[in-house]
Amino acid sequence: MSINLCVMPSRNTVKQYLENGLYHIYNRGVEKRDIFLDDQDYNVFLHLLKFYLSPIKSEKHPLSELTGFNPVRVRPLANLGEEVELLCYCLMPNHFHLLIKQKTQDGMKKLLRRLLTTYAMYFNRRYDRVGHLFQGIYKAALITNDSYLLHLSRYIHLNPREMTRFNLVSYPYSSYAYYLGEKKAGWLNTDFILSYFKEAKDPELKDINSYKEFVESFAQDPKEIIGALTLE
Repeated sequence: MSINLCVMPSRNTVKQYLENGLYHIYNRGVEKRDIFLDDQDYNVFLHLLKFYLSPIKSEKHPLSELTGFNPVRVRPLANLGEEVELLCYCLMPNHFHLLIKQKTQDGMKKLLRRLLTTYAMYFNRRYDRVGHLFQGIYKAALITNDSYLLHLSRYIHLNPREMTRFNLVSYPYSSYAYYLGEKKAGWLNTDFILSYFKEAKDPELKDINSYKEFVESFAQDPKEIIGALTLE
């Protein structure tokens, strides 16, 4: 594994759909508006992720399970767990980050189409609004470097640091608590990234005792390492 400083991929509207590709997916609300207004909104988005990445156990639509809303035009209730693995996530008031591995060439497209369409339908109905919720099509950066992968996971988990006064594990809408063993979920794969720290073969990681230490104590800001990751 080579941990070298890497260059951020070119702006991420043009996507390379690769089998077994690793991707950083992100988007924010149209006109920079908030897309999560309260706990229910965050929980609906996470429930949809869980629903599409877990074996289907119910014929009910995921929105009806959580909110009682029964969509007239139900989208296919297909399980995508064999096509996409979720590695990290963080939801912030006006944007979200997902780190995924797509096992099939179009797994990412399937997941994001279902996830964002269904969430926007829920949000617009709840807040009596019409029109687009997200700022254009989601962005997807192909990850081709181990250093970029690891520092991206750190960047994602550091997103809520100002909101939590650096008590990151207390933030309920990121995957960080799962990485520290505080929570468990079958629809989230933490082993892929944590395996780098268990092996600790790379010179950059040899003095780092845990993923927690890497995220919270690594000297260099992740933005300086992975490049311009701010949302456009």
